[in-house]
Amino acid sequence: MKSSKNKGSLSVAHQSSSSPVESKIILPPELTTRFDLYPENKRRPVNKTVFRNDYFQLTFNMKENSLNVVSRGDLVYSAIPYDTARNYIQRAAIQYLLHPQEVRQYIESHKANLETYIKLSIFQVTNKRVNKNSSKVVQAYNAIFEDPLFEIQILGRLLQHDETGALSANLAGKFLFSENIKTGISGYVSEYLNFVVQLTQALPIMTDGKNIQLLESDLQNSFNSDKQLTFESDIEAALDLLPQVVKQTIENTIAVGKKSVPVHNKLLLRSEFGKELSEVRKNYTAHSVDPRELEQYFENVLQTENTNSVNVISDIHTIDGKLPFTNKNFNILVGDLSDSQVVNEDINGLYVIGNHELADVLPKSHNIEDKEWEKWNPFFKNKWFQDLLMNPDDSWYKLPVGNHIYYECVKAELEKRFPKMNVLNNSSIIHNGIRYIGLTIPVVLVKRKREQQKFILNSLRYLLKKDYEVPTVIVSHAPLFNELSMLSPASRSYEKNYFCSEPKIEKLFEEYNIIGAIHGHHHIPASSGRYKLVKFAGKELFVVCSIYSKMNTGFELESLLNGEN
Repeated sequence: MKSSKNKGSLSVAHQSSSSPVESKIILPPELTTRFDLYPENKRRPVNKTVFRNDYFQLTFNMKENSLNVVSRGDLVYSAIPYDTARNYIQRAAIQYLLHPQEVRQYIESHKANLETYIKLSIFQVTNKRVNKNSSKVVQAYNAIFEDPLFEIQILGRLLQHDETGALSANLAGKFLFSENIKTGISGYVSEYLNFVVQLTQALPIMTDGKNIQLLESDLQNSFNSDKQLTFESDIEAALDLLPQVVKQTIENTIAVGKKSVPVHNKLLLRSEFGKELSEVRKNYTAHSVDPRELEQYFENVLQTENTNSVNVISDIHTIDGKLPFTNKNFNILVGDLSDSQVVNEDINGLYVIGNHELADVLPKSHNIEDKEWEKWNPFFKNKWFQDLLMNPDDSWYKLPVGNHIYYECVKAELEKRFPKMNVLNNSSIIHNGIRYIGLTIPVVLVKRKREQQKFILNSLRYLLKKDYEVPTVIVSHAPLFNELSMLSPASRSYEKNYFCSEPKIEKLFEEYNIIGAIHGHHHIPASSGRYKLVKFAGKELFVVCSIYSKMNTGFELESLLNGEN
């Protein structure tokens, strides 16, 4: 196998979230001609098979112009009900192939958190509490490194922990090897490893375990090439660590190219266990705990400072009264930063209002007769404000469209807490030659879309003035409309009717030098991609959604501003 340069370590390997979300893939002839190899493609107008083996297949979605690796249906990923880590574990599998030593270091850096998970796992199995120094905890921690397929799973769990928060429910099968062997995940991982090697050996494809891209001609200069598996990747070190049967199968894949012998590593097949798995799910009682409630039991072992020159971040929802990251440069804070009245006198940049700020700025006192409530008294006559006080999460859709006086009061409070930030409530600033327009769109108001888009149109007209040439970025907490949103149509939160129905807005985008839009709100995992390029109003624009996580302390906007995407 030809060796490629393995740059960096896993401390940055998880940052595949910085890679672009491709707006369109044009398949080369060597891939489109493969459609004829699979008879089922004749009756499948959308998802065309490009490559497959016994358990997985590469498909091309004709509508979305995207490549995807999917299970063929019989192989079950996990017997654990509602196990949401599959994509993380697949990413972990690729990183293990490329950087096995860095994987070990990343896991070891999380030792304290793993001990906490193991203690909780042991309690689930035995109903007995143990301390982290007990022999059972030590034995369970050491077992992680005794089986590479389990080690890959642990890395995936940690990536999920660092991105979405502390895990809960069914921990035993996730963190105890003795319980994990019943889940079937190791068999899934072994077959996935075999397939991705087989795929990248046979076709000009590169993957990080989630995104599938066409192989670039200049591999060493391609984006994050050291984090992508290709036919040139050096995986010999990882193969030497894998179980012998898995190693031999993958080596056979590389030698033969297109065919391989399946690895039956305790596979969990739906054809054999489907009825049993259905019963388990049917009788399952969810007992998950909100990750924010568990946060106090875990340490953040990742770096909290970044040096992005234009740093975009949103949806921190911090509950300890302080920002969990630092950046000394220009920050674009896209709402929902705090649920604990954060004060920060150092951070610099701009801030737009999210829905959680609307409740977070209110006095802590529950006695509305207190003096600190005086400035809010005029709003008590509004039903939406009363509901906001009683139950914020059920009141967001009732909020006024973003030119209401309430938002000015919220802005004034935020300016006190963040004295160096420019709080943009339907206003703009220019920084390093870029005009940023901050619109107050706390939530998606589908039923009041016409009113919302009238507000957007009037605000843009006023703020753009006659400055047609100034490069402009529009920032709002919720996206302006679907055309400038990172939310996938496949998401349960996606509202198909939230499209741009005001042609005058599109006309403004045509006339002015608007280069991109930034939003938050939808809590899109960073690993799903942090930006995409879209066609709107006859031009190409960038759309950025930057959500906070332990492994994501902000997105560097500079390259997009300079057109270096």
